Amino acid sequence: MIFTTLEDAGKFYRNYAKVAGFSTRVRSTNRKENEIKNQLVTCSREGKWKSKISPTEKTNPTAGLNCPARIYIHTLKDVGAWIISKVLLDHSHPFYPSKAEMLKQHRELSISIRRTIENNEEAGL
Repeated sequence: MIFTTLEDAGKFYRNYAKVAGFSTRVRSTNRKENEIKNQLVTCSREGKWKSKISPTEKTNPTAGLNCPARIYIHTLKDVGAWIISKVLLDHSHPFYPSKAEMLKQHRELSISIRRTIENNEEAGL
């Protein structure tokens, strides 16, 4: 797929992730002369972390599950467009599309709640 901007390509994958029931994160961005050349976007459960807390004392499970799902986005220099060049869609964990709105990346405040917060800030509350 070809996109006019890097943001459009990232937004496309984030929207897909929301429908499927997972979240994403930018793992790396390569630059040349201060211009972005390519970007790696992975599932937020990519990688594995060592915890300093013993598993018996933990209240939340570890997020990292070595999920291999990712996309590579790079620029087509001569055209000035962005293309998703490689896609790995296999995940190492289950999806929960019905709970996608609860994932941090997909949470949004409604307009009425946002206005209430702004009004409270203006009033100094």
